[in-house]
Amino acid sequence: MPTDKRKVPEVNSSSQADIAFSLLIFFLVATTMNVDTGIVRVLPPIPDPNVKQEDIKVKERNLFLVFVSGSGNIMAQGEFIQLKQLKDKAKEFILNKYDEENLPEKKETEIAMPDGSKWVYPVSEGVISLQNTRDTGYQIYIQVQNELTRAFNEVRDEVAMAKFGKKLKDLAEEERGVITKAVPLKISEAEPRKIGK
Repeated sequence: MPTDKRKVPEVNSSSQADIAFSLLIFFLVATTMNVDTGIVRVLPPIPDPNVKQEDIKVKERNLFLVFVSGSGNIMAQGEFIQLKQLKDKAKEFILNKYDEENLPEKKETEIAMPDGSKWVYPVSEGVISLQNTRDTGYQIYIQVQNELTRAFNEVRDEVAMAKFGKKLKDLAEEERGVITKAVPLKISEAEPRKIGK
């Protein structure tokens, strides 16, 4: 019996590379990437190794303690609060409008103005200390940082409006420097605490 020896037809693969390249380009263009969140901070300069560093002592009334637990709970000045309450509590602490004894002291500071004159402003001695546990989530930590920064920015806007009649972002660079000296961003990030064993 004769066997049928037919050739198996070959598939033309010359256009497969073009198709694969087109699909690759399509997925690169159509895919959305997650945007990383972060904190914009200007770090202090590296201290001189020849100069002895001393611990800075802060009076209890000048310290606003914020603690973020691993479960996302926020404690400010010993009481549990919601994230949306944090900004207002921090602003109240920074401003100390009525010179209350349980809120930070103010130091009359002479600030040089762009025109060469001097401006005396009561600068808050308050420091916000942010602490967290090692298992605190990144997202809640960033949200707390943002709320604290927002508090300082709103206070700066209020001072800028009172002094220059404009918000901080609308000021010239020299005027902005005056406001940042009047309301310095004082957020201390302490070493994460380990709770438990």
